[in-house]
Amino acid sequence: MLIKARPSKPLQRGWADLTGRVGRLNLVSGILPRGAPMTFRIAVVQPIAHAPEGAEANVADAVNFIERAADEGADFVCFPETYPGPWRMPATFDPTPALAEAAVKHGVHAVFGTIEALDPAAATAHNLIVMAYPDGRAPARYRRTHPNGPWIYTGGPWWEFQYVAADAFPVFDTRHGKVGLAMCSEVYVPEVSRALALRGAELIFMPAGTDKRRLWATWRNLIWARAIENLAIVVTTQNLLSHSERGLAMVAAPEEILFESTVAGLTVVDVSLERVRAMRAGRDGVGASSEFGAKQGVLGPQWQRPELYDTFYPRPLREAAE
Repeated sequence: MLIKARPSKPLQRGWADLTGRVGRLNLVSGILPRGAPMTFRIAVVQPIAHAPEGAEANVADAVNFIERAADEGADFVCFPETYPGPWRMPATFDPTPALAEAAVKHGVHAVFGTIEALDPAAATAHNLIVMAYPDGRAPARYRRTHPNGPWIYTGGPWWEFQYVAADAFPVFDTRHGKVGLAMCSEVYVPEVSRALALRGAELIFMPAGTDKRRLWATWRNLIWARAIENLAIVVTTQNLLSHSERGLAMVAAPEEILFESTVAGLTVVDVSLERVRAMRAGRDGVGASSEFGAKQGVLGPQWQRPELYDTFYPRPLREAAE
């Protein structure tokens, strides 16, 4: 079991399953105390999920998590990819109304996963990460863009639908900062997070699916890498189908990993965007490494050369990721 963070005062360690206690972590490295400018709370949920055939039961569990996270003062609640579901076509339920209602009732942003049916006869669907707002506006939606489809969402034990890739990288304003949404193994495609960061995303939610097995170590490294290279806060979590599986829940900042855990439950992390914004606005220079743990200004004109972007990739013929 791993639960790790750098504390600014003694930690109240503790994860919550549906009957347990909620943990809270107060973190440093430019992270200010609660109540300071740009400080807010993220509840990271790494649930024991119901299997696909019973996935509709996840909806009530998710609503319960939202309520308890809000009781701990959370501003955002992050669930895994495809949680609450459904995992399969035909889609037999839509979790969005229930989670959007809970987000309004409890005054939080709820980030969750589902699918968007396109052609029921062909079993085609977009894979979605959705963010419901506390003010009741229409939920934000990101439709997975990478890799090309079809892909591993068919033929395995969990997902069963014909995945269709989308082609947009929207970012979303909140009162805490600009949010980008992505998912799962898109962490292996740095262009996805960079596209969001170049559009202003400061907080990137990248929830994932299931046990990563031999990919765990590289996946963990890449979550932090996406935070470093984009000067962003990156949040991930995943579904666990049993307590024997190893999870990967993280909150990563450019200069350090603020929180990580491999076990099931919910925890609330205090974070701030002040350091992120200062590093984005700054310029790298002599002696900067004595003050900053990541390069300043990498999204700005000191580092970026957009006139070269078309030469980066030779643009071969598109191939499906089968």
